[in-house]
Amino acid sequence: MQQIIVDISISPDEWIKLYQGVATDVHTTARDGRSVRFPARILSRFYLRDGIRGSFRIVFDDAGKFSSIERL
Repeated sequence: MQQIIVDISISPDEWIKLYQGVATDVHTTARDGRSVRFPARILSRFYLRDGIRGSFRIVFDDAGKFSSIERL
């Protein structure tokens, strides 16, 4: 298994674009400097009125498939 930690700040307007499918992936930089891309849908349970903000641990299996996410 592999894991990354990312700090995310997505405004409500940006989230609407992701939710409506205008964009489907989130592109960000992990704390260790790696550039990462993952499906926006994995963040949906963390959406609040002010968008999505916080630090998250994302776990992938050895094949690079999403396994789990948690807010830190």
